[in-house]
Parts: sequence; C-alpha cells; structure tokens
Amino acid sequence: MINFNGTMVSQDTNILTHNRAFLYGDAVFETVKIVNSKILFLEDHYFRLMASMRVIRMEIPMNFTMEYIEEQIVSLATANSLSNSSRARITVFRNDGGYYLPKSNNVSFLIHTTGIEEAFYLFNQEKYEVDLFKDFYVSKQLLSSIKTTNKILNITASIFASENGYDNCLLLNDSKNVVEAIQGNLFMLTGKKLITPPISEGCLNGIMRKQVLEFAKKLDYLEVIEEVISPFDLQKADELFITNVIKGIQPITNYRKKEFDVVLSKLLLEKLNEVVSAT
Repeated sequence: MINFNGTMVSQDTNILTHNRAFLYGDAVFETVKIVNSKILFLEDHYFRLMASMRVIRMEIPMNFTMEYIEEQIVSLATANSLSNSSRARITVFRNDGGYYLPKSNNVSFLIHTTGIEEAFYLFNQEKYEVDLFKDFYVSKQLLSSIKTTNKILNITASIFASENGYDNCLLLNDSKNVVEAIQGNLFMLTGKKLITPPISEGCLNGIMRKQVLEFAKKLDYLEVIEEVISPFDLQKADELFITNVIKGIQPITNYRKKEFDVVLSKLLLEKLNEVVSAT
C-alpha cells in the first residue's frame, strides 16, 4: 500500500511508485517540432539524445536507430491528427529498480504530442522583458549541457519571473557569468559581433543554437563567436535574443532600463522559416 493524497491505495495502481524518472530524475528528453509529418533538425535531435544517454551511462537499445525514433514520434503525431504542426517530447528513463544505484541500465521511453497552431516560426514584436535570476546557479559541467528531467532550477526561475512580472529570466553560472534563458540559449549582438556563451560555461547544447550559429556565420558583415558574457555586457548590447526549437527566436526588448533592437533576430527568423518552407 502507498498513501496518495491522503488515501491508502495499492502501489500497483500508481505507475510512478518505482519510476526512476519520477523518483530520481533519472531520465533525458528531447522536444522536437513536427511539420508536415517531418521532424525538423531530426539528425541533430537524434545525436544529442544518444549523446545524453551515453553521458549518464544508459544502455542504448539496438533498435534505437534514427529511423526507429522518427517512426515512433511521427506515427504518434499522425494517430493524434497532429502531423501537420505539433511538438513532441520523447523521454527516455532507466527502468525500475534500485535506489541511487540502478539495478540495470536498460531503458524505456515515453512520447507525447501537443498541437501547434502555426507551422512557421512567428516573430513576436511585443514587449519582452527579462532580468537576472540570482537565487541559484547553473554548474559549469557536462551535465548542464544535456536535457535531463532535473529542471528544478528552471522551474524556480520561472516562478520568480512570474512573481516579478518578467517574461523570462537569464541564468548565471557559478562564475556569475550569463549562461542562457530559462528555456533557451542566449545570443547577444554588440556592434557587428554576435556572441553566445560556449557550452563549457554550462549552457544547454541547443539544437536551435546550432542552427542560428550556422545562419549567422553566412552573413558576411557579422563576426560570430562563442565567448563568455558577463551581466555588465548586457547593458552594452544592441540586441539580445533567445533561441529554442519550438519558438525559434524570441527577441528580448527590455532588460532593466535598456531597450534593444530586433533587426538581426527578425532576419535570422526569416532564414529559419526558409528551412520550414522546404520541409
């Protein structure tokens, strides 16, 4: 028996009782965007998922090919009538058994899908204000660069942002440098230099981060670099924007008393939508 919300029930009725993702955050995940029954940036998502599983020493099943993962995700979206435009999340977790030390490194997975109204990435021109989150810090280590289900820092930062009327917060690492936003990577334009923190600073190895870096490097007038960003650098920036695979590019319009342009973020979003058009 277990106690669930004050009621004694059989532990067999609650599938979370022994689930390691629930008990210990022993899981990794990928969130993908599906357009016209195709997963955008499939190869990048697949190899990041495989790399994440290796980092935390999960055993990768022989059938976990890119084609298999794609089929499982797209077939679910189709079954849910969401294949034209949707987001899907695949969570891979170690099987039940053990405490901190698992009984095995074998895994299971869960996929769920949610509809998205617009297949193309939309440019948000509304005010979007951020501030720094200083209560807790991102650790400069490899685990910070992969998508695990241990996201309590991001959750706490989201609550802080909501309580203080911000649209997002920027996270700091244990060296007090700016790492990323709550749900995306950060880019900063100063003059003709586009900067994003290196993965070694503890930021997520984002799929959209990779795409934006590739697009930006094709613009001859830009110098694109991965470099440490301090909180003081933000005040000198011309543009700030956040990237993730679902929203694409989200321009930041306000940080404290500073207002930012949105010219480059709009241009890069247009380049991104060319990829969607070709899907």
